[in-house]
Order: sequence, then structure tokens, then C-alpha cells
Amino acid sequence: MENATTIRSEIEKELKLGGYTFNSFGQATGLNRGIFSAMLNGNPPKPISVRQMDLITKAFNYPEGWLYDLYVDECFYDGRPHWKRVKPFLIRCVEVGNLRCVEKVLSRLMEDLNHIPTIFALAEELYEEGKLKEAIPFYECVIENEKYQHSERLAVSHYRIFSISVSESMEKNLEAALRFVPFRNRVPLEYHLDGLLKLSNLYFNLRQWKETERYADELRALATIVCKSRETNKKNVTLKTERHLVVYYGQGYLIKGNALEKQEKYEEAMKYISGYADLSWFENLGEIGQKEVQKFTLWANANQLNLKILMGDTGSLPIYIQFLKNNPPEILLGLLTIVESANKHGFLIENILQQFSRELNSFNDELSMETSYYEQSFSYHTYADFCYQLTIYMFNSHSYENGIYYVLKCLRKCLQINNKEKFMICTAIFGKFRAQATKDQISEYESIMEEVLISASKKPEVHSNYRAF
Repeated sequence: MENATTIRSEIEKELKLGGYTFNSFGQATGLNRGIFSAMLNGNPPKPISVRQMDLITKAFNYPEGWLYDLYVDECFYDGRPHWKRVKPFLIRCVEVGNLRCVEKVLSRLMEDLNHIPTIFALAEELYEEGKLKEAIPFYECVIENEKYQHSERLAVSHYRIFSISVSESMEKNLEAALRFVPFRNRVPLEYHLDGLLKLSNLYFNLRQWKETERYADELRALATIVCKSRETNKKNVTLKTERHLVVYYGQGYLIKGNALEKQEKYEEAMKYISGYADLSWFENLGEIGQKEVQKFTLWANANQLNLKILMGDTGSLPIYIQFLKNNPPEILLGLLTIVESANKHGFLIENILQQFSRELNSFNDELSMETSYYEQSFSYHTYADFCYQLTIYMFNSHSYENGIYYVLKCLRKCLQINNKEKFMICTAIFGKFRAQATKDQISEYESIMEEVLISASKKPEVHSNYRAF
């Protein structure tokens, strides 16, 4: 029976094949000859560090990670985990994307569930260092193995993965939300506020208005409780939230009103504007808080005008147009409102579109304007809606070439953000008006469809109804 291959036997084999001595190989790696000898011939052998393993691999001209599978046993030399080797090895593995070895080490560690707090601490350390994707396997390990289902550690792990995983993809966003929702009330207060804000915004982008309202209501209620407790407790313990406390309070009203607006409950939506129109009464604002208050005041003015326009008040258009010119970050949302209202109430807007022709062209090329305070993912969804509404407007105006131009823009953006429902609608619209398309537009459409086929061919087949991130 052959002896099992070990990291040391593999190194010794390569030394013989290359004709190396301890001295010559020590020079090749930069390792001390005595240390290298102790690694192979010591009794017991001296442990090999991750750095030394990488130096040895490089000296042998092997690709990075050559010895990683064998190094797993080095982490458990004499049968016990040695954290001074385990931790650097796990971090190195996630840095180079070797998740197979991560899983092997974690599986060995989880033979003793007392290691869960250590794994959680490593995940938190990586998170604080900004290594978000690298932290995910360790949070997943905690989730899968935590024996106390009501532990804060478990809830925080779900929150972290939710925060990290939210992306431009609507499908992934929903999966991330569904995993976190049952744990939202178990996390510490600062994460509770952040989580509810993220859920509200996420469901808003998903166009699930009742869920948006639900989490906006929860956010508003929780922020109100925190504000009242701070008023009665003069010590004012600082919360380590991602945003100023005034943001959570104001966004509870803002998102609620916007969700009602999307459901065409305009009168009801108008009532929530007063909740964030003037937040100057908020205590301990500081410079950052004051800037947030100013933004809420601006949004209140914008949303009041939005609602008037959406209700068909064309007399407010000149004021609204001037408002948009004075506030460039609001132009995309504002033009969406105008086009949507024009489609609903049947008024012409060619003159307005002409006034914003420069901005329209810039939207086509780049959405993340330096002056914008909106998240890029929100701008992408807004731009998709805008192109869709412009498509409807152009076809209603019998401007077929422009209509096809915008339906193609909408298709591309929906493909990028994985908005399947709107993508299918726009595909049907293009099919209906294909005869009016130019050769270049048909070529562009076929290119988009080819991207769909390529993307679909790259997706692995999934045999289960649920798979964790």
C-alpha cells in the first residue's frame, strides 16, 4: 500500500527532481536553510506557514495554490486545529478564490461546534476590513452550524450576508431579502434600522409595494421609538448606524409616500410629505444631519410637485421644470414623472424633452453622475422605467423610430438589472413595431437577443428549489 501524499512528501519529491540541496533551495526561496531543514526533517517537523508554502510553490514554478489541498492537513497537524495556521490559510484561500479548501477547513472545524464564535469573529474582522465577499463563506458557516437559533450571532450573520449580497440583479435581491426577513427583529438596534431601510428600498426597486409599505412602516415606527428614547435618556448612547438617525426617520415617511404614489394613491401619498418636509427640529443633527435635512426638504418639494403632475395638474409644469433645472440630480426622476403623466392624461411634452435634450443624451451613456445622491442601482431601475414610458409616448405620437430607439434602450437596461417582466413586455412591443425599425435597430435587437442566449447558456442547471448565496 502506497504512503499517502503529504505536503512534505510532495516538496521532497520536487527537490529530488530538481536536483536541489537544502542550501540551494533555501537561496531560491529566500528561506533560511536551517528552517527549511527543520520543516522536512525535524522531529516533530517544524510547521510550514502559508507564506512559506507560497514561496516554495513559486520557487518550483508551480501555479499559486499548488499545495493548498495538502496544506489542509497542516492546519490540523496532530489532529487539532492550529489557529495560527488556520486563520492565515483561510484568508489566503478566499483572497485567491479557492473556496474548495475553505470548505474543507471549515468542515473539519465544525466537528467541534465550539469553534463557531471564532469563525464568526473572523467573518466580522474581514467585514470591518472591507473584505465583504471574502467574509460570506464564514457567515454562511455560522448560519449552517449555529445551534442556538435565537442567538444574536446567527441574526447578525444573516444581516451581513443580506447587506453584502444586495446587487443590481432583482432575482438575487429578492433571495437576499427572503433570507434576512425572519431575523430582522433579532439583530442589534443599529442593524435593525439599517436592515429595515435596505429592505424598504429593495422592495421598492422590486415593485412590491405592499412589502415596501410594510418595512417603511416598521422603519418609521422604530426610528420614532429611538428618537423618543433619546429625548428621555440624556446620556444619548451613540448608535453605530451606517447613516445619521434622521435618515431612518425621514426615509420611513418618504418611502411610504413613494410606494403609495406608485399605486396611484396620490392623495394618501401627499399626506406623508409633511413627515419629512421639515426635520430641522431633530436633535444633534451636526453638519451631516443638516445636509440630510436639506435633502429631505428638497425631496418634499419635488414629491409634492410630482404628485400634482401625476394628477394631471399641467399648470404646475413650468414650476416643476424650473425646479429640475435647479436640481440636476432630480432630472431623471422628474422627467419620468412628466412622461408618465403625459401618457396618462394625454398632453404633449416635445418642448419639455427638447429643453432637456443634453441630459437625455447623458442618461443614455452614464447614469452615475457625480452630483447624484441616488444609488446607482436605483438610477438603473428609474432609467428602465423612463425608457419604457418614453417608448409608450413615442408610439402614441406615431414617432416609431424614436419609439423603437427607447424600447431598445429599455431592453438593454432590463437585461442588465434582470427585470424579466419588463424585458418580456418590451420584446413584445418591438415585435409589434418591428416593421417600422431601421436595419441598424433590427441589428441592435438581434444583438440583445444574442446576449440573452449567451447568458442563458452560461447559467448552471439548478436541481433544488433553494440555494443559499
